Amino acid sequence: MKEKQQACFRTTIGGQALIEGILMRGPKKQAIVVRLADGTLQEKVEDLKLIRDKYPVLGWPLIRGVAIFFSSLINGVKALMYSADCLPEEEQEAQESKLDKWITEHFEDEKAKKIIIGTSVALGLILAVAIFMVLPYLVTGVFTKAITSSFVKNVIDGVLRILIFLVYIRLVTLSKDIHRVFEYHGAEHKSIHCYEKGLPLTVENIRPQPRQHPRCGTSFLFVVMIVSFLVFSVVSWENRILAFFLRLLLLPVVVAVSYEINRWAGAHDNLLSSILSAPGKALQRLTVFEPDESMMECAARALTLVIPEEKGSDRW
Repeated sequence: MKEKQQACFRTTIGGQALIEGILMRGPKKQAIVVRLADGTLQEKVEDLKLIRDKYPVLGWPLIRGVAIFFSSLINGVKALMYSADCLPEEEQEAQESKLDKWITEHFEDEKAKKIIIGTSVALGLILAVAIFMVLPYLVTGVFTKAITSSFVKNVIDGVLRILIFLVYIRLVTLSKDIHRVFEYHGAEHKSIHCYEKGLPLTVENIRPQPRQHPRCGTSFLFVVMIVSFLVFSVVSWENRILAFFLRLLLLPVVVAVSYEINRWAGAHDNLLSSILSAPGKALQRLTVFEPDESMMECAARALTLVIPEEKGSDRW
């Protein structure tokens, strides 16, 4: 019975792959562990300050998804910046954009970091909307002039959006640096699987674990694609400009519903949850690669730092 309970354990601890490192986020703490050029590990542990503690309404179902999405986006950018700062100076300079250089030259350190984080989040969202919403919408408008059915146009638009998303993911993996980040992604998943099975966090125990995980951010993004496909296929407007802005207004709804679906699927182990998780797990073949031993050590250390003292308090 004890082994069965351990096998069914689902943790709320989640992570993110960084540049030569791992971010792990537990119920009370967040840890960043980065592998330095000399092979040593640099650690940063912080107590979590959850926005829902200050504003309880942001923890309600169908509201929490949007709040968690933006919070994760901001914290993720901060963690990426921290990991980039751990690189050797010559590599930092090579990766720093002209905009980042201009900001650091014209503002004090603390203010410059806040501006860079805000700019990165804003540009990321704008780029995502441009690639995954504007582009397929424009292409659909050009090639479906003879089609009168709004439903058919929306279906074509949805299929194009998913295809563009898949092509985009495949292209970014061709970058050597991104490929390495995705290897750390594999180490993150494997270590969480190991922990959920109640095994000691050693490389020997982490190595045989599966790379795919049902609560992965990649799976969430794919669920967003599917939900937006369904929602936008039902909700339409004859005027294409108004229809596009209606889609923008519905994006928070899409994110909220997608989060609840992903949350439920990750917390259950039955036929329906397996069906809901299957597309995301399949997509993870493009974003989660096999890690090396040093990456697994990094992930194990980051996870260890956020495991709560009270056993089981991180149950999903």
